[in-house]
Amino acid sequence: MDSLDPFQIHARYNRWMNEHLFDLCDGIPDHDRKQDRGAFFRSIHGTLNHILLADRLWLGRFLDCPFPVQALDDELYRDYETLKSERRATDAEIEAYVGTLSEAVLMAPITYTSVVDAQRRTFRLQDCLLHFFLHQVHHRGQITTLISQLGVDIGVTDLIGMPGIQHAAGETRTTPAGF
Repeated sequence: MDSLDPFQIHARYNRWMNEHLFDLCDGIPDHDRKQDRGAFFRSIHGTLNHILLADRLWLGRFLDCPFPVQALDDELYRDYETLKSERRATDAEIEAYVGTLSEAVLMAPITYTSVVDAQRRTFRLQDCLLHFFLHQVHHRGQITTLISQLGVDIGVTDLIGMPGIQHAAGETRTTPAGF
């Protein structure tokens, strides 16, 4: 395993989990997806929107192509189908970007201006990528809680349960399995 493998796995996991969540959300009425449930970004829809906004913000930083936002709760898409379509497009862009990375570039500095406090910050790209993927997991965990509270079975969400994940013995999983 080289140092790029975890990022490639996380990019695949990100896409897989987003597809899974949107599949679950397809069966939830729009008013229930948008109802304020006391989450950081109020609703299921608001949290899905925030994850997409943050992903585009970070991709813009990674690609030196700024994605302008005023606040982290800006609503990109009110329409659910548009949000879902844009999520898929962004996930493809994330996987493509991660596929271009080299070992050397992971240690390169990345400087950006924080949306939260307008301060300039510099970190290694690998640390920003780790934050990027952990941020997604954090908020998807909130979404799975909100969906569970509606009585929907979330199913397998573990990275090691992702189809296509390689086990140490060389076996490749083709169906989801958790612990």
